[in-house]
Amino acid sequence: QVRLLESGGGAVQAGGSLRLSCEASGYTVSSYCMAWFRQTPGQKREGVAVIDGDGTLRYANSVKGRFTISKGNANNTLFLEMNSLKPEDATMYYCAASRGLYCGTTDSWNSRGWYTYWGQGTQVTVSS
Repeated sequence: QVRLLESGGGAVQAGGSLRLSCEASGYTVSSYCMAWFRQTPGQKREGVAVIDGDGTLRYANSVKGRFTISKGNANNTLFLEMNSLKPEDATMYYCAASRGLYCGTTDSWNSRGWYTYWGQGTQVTVSS
């Protein structure tokens, strides 16, 4: 059974940093494409960043230059380093995992259909 457990969320001031983690069990992080999404209640779940199985990275325009997605293969964990946080970054963040090496293309990676497994989310709060 695949399980994804996010952690690292919390409350920070604007301009601050957080590092989200997604620990996987029953799943090999290094072998597949994984991503981070975020969702505010009543709104569509938004793709934040993706890392393909070959290490290719893609980011939403809103987070480029501020967020970094990476894998910790030794501990089977996906990370999201978030710097220069803004109030508009505040929401619930979700880890997503696929069963493929790649998750779509530059224009389609943020479609939920590419991802089979989801975590329960971790809350990020950013105060101005």
